[in-house]
Amino acid sequence: MTTELSRKDAVRAAAASGIPVALADLGALVRIPSIAFPGFDPGAVAQSAEAVAELVRGLDLFDSVEIRNAVIADTGEAGQPAVLATRAARNGRPTILLYAHHDVQPVGDESLWESPPFEPTLRQGRLYGRGAADDKAGIMAHVAALRALKQALGNDFDLGVVLFFEGEEEAGSRSFAQFLSDNAEALRADVIVVADSGNWDATTPALTVSLRGNTRFTLKVRTLEHASHSGMFGGAVPDAMLATVKMLSTLWDDDGAVAVPGLSERDAETPTYSEETLRDEAGLPEGVSPIGRGSILSRIWNKPSITITGIDAPSVANASNTLTPEVTVVISARVAPGQPAREAYAAVEAHLRANAPFGAQLEFVDQDYGDAFLVDTSGWAVAAARDALHEGYGVEPVDIGVGGSIPFIADLVREFPGAQILVTGVEDPHAKAHSPNESLHLDTFRNAVASEALLLEALDSRA
Repeated sequence: MTTELSRKDAVRAAAASGIPVALADLGALVRIPSIAFPGFDPGAVAQSAEAVAELVRGLDLFDSVEIRNAVIADTGEAGQPAVLATRAARNGRPTILLYAHHDVQPVGDESLWESPPFEPTLRQGRLYGRGAADDKAGIMAHVAALRALKQALGNDFDLGVVLFFEGEEEAGSRSFAQFLSDNAEALRADVIVVADSGNWDATTPALTVSLRGNTRFTLKVRTLEHASHSGMFGGAVPDAMLATVKMLSTLWDDDGAVAVPGLSERDAETPTYSEETLRDEAGLPEGVSPIGRGSILSRIWNKPSITITGIDAPSVANASNTLTPEVTVVISARVAPGQPAREAYAAVEAHLRANAPFGAQLEFVDQDYGDAFLVDTSGWAVAAARDALHEGYGVEPVDIGVGGSIPFIADLVREFPGAQILVTGVEDPHAKAHSPNESLHLDTFRNAVASEALLLEALDSRA
C-alpha cells in the first residue's frame, strides 16, 4: 500500500522529471502569436486554443475536453475560444478548477526585444518570449502538475479536476461572465486556482491575497471646430492639447499621489520593501524619484493609481504650426481593495469634468470595470496551498497583495460563492510581463510545478 510519504515523494520526483517536456511544450505555445486584441489575427488565438486542447487531451485524464466560446453580452459578438475540460470527483473527494489564459499581450516596439518575441529563447536561466510567463507558463504549470500526478498515482485518483484556459484575458475577458453562466455546472468546484499572479522573488513563493480593481476608459477632449493656425490665433484660442495637459495634471498632487476626491485607500500593513528593491524590479533609474506617500507597498497594493496609457494627437513627424482641435487619451485607474470599480470611475469622471479648463468639451467612452479582490485566508484550501508551496519551494510562502488587477475574479466569486479561490503564479519580479523581453525564471517554474502537483496530491488525499 502506498504511504502518504511515498505518494508525495513520487509526485515530487515525477514533477521534476517532467520539466524538460513541459518547457518544450511551453516553447511551442510561445511560438503562436495569440493576441486577442481587435486588429490582430483571430486565427492565431484559435490555433493557440487547439494547441492547448491537444495538450489536455494528451493527458488522457478527462471525461470531456472541448473548445468553447461565449457571447460578449454588451455586443452580441462571439468571444475568443477557451478550453474547458472536466473530470468528475469520486469517493467524496473535492473538485479543483485550474485557471490560466492562452492569449497574450501585443509585443509593442519589437526593436526593444533582445530576441524575437515569438521565438522562445533561453538566456541565463530564463526563457524569453511573449507569453513565456504571462500566462502560457500558467497553463503549462497546470498541465505539468497533472502529468506528475498521473505518473505518480496512475489514472484512477479520485480528485475532481476542471480546466478552464481562457482566450481573452489580456483583452478584458469580455465574454467571461457569460461563459461562467453558460458553463456553470461544468465549472463548479470546491477550490479554484488562478495561476496568473506572481511571487515575492525568484526563490520565495507567494499567495496573492489582495488585488486592486481597475477602471479604464477613453476620453475625448475638444476645444475647436477645426484646426487653426497657431501663429494667427495662438495666445487667444485654447487648443485641445493645452486643455488636456492642464486637466490631466490635476489628477495628481506634487508628490505624484492621486488627488481625486472620492477614491479610497485600504488601511493594511505591508512587508518591508526597500526603495533599492523597487528601483531594481521596476527599472527606476537613479535620479528619478518614486511617487506617492506611505510605505512603498501600500502605494502599490492599497492605494489608487492613475496612468495615461495612450494618446492620440499629432505625432512629432507630423507636427505643424497648428492648434489641435481634439485630443483622445486612454486613462487606466487602479482601485484600492474595498472600493467598487464603478464608484471609482464615477469619482474620476466627476473630477475631470470639474477641472476641464476653458470650457473644453469632454466625451467619455469605452468604459471597462473590474472590482478588487480580497482572499478569505481562513479556509482549509489556503492552508493546503501554503503547505504545498513550502514543500515545493523549500521556503515559507509569503502572503502578498498585487497592484495589478484580475477583474474576472469578481465574476468567479459571484457565480461560485462557496468556492475557495487561490491566486498563485509562476512569475517573479523580473518577468517583465506586458513589457519587451518578457521571461520565465526556470527554477521558479520548476518549483511552481512541484508545488501544484503536491497540492493536487494533498486534495486527492483529503477525506
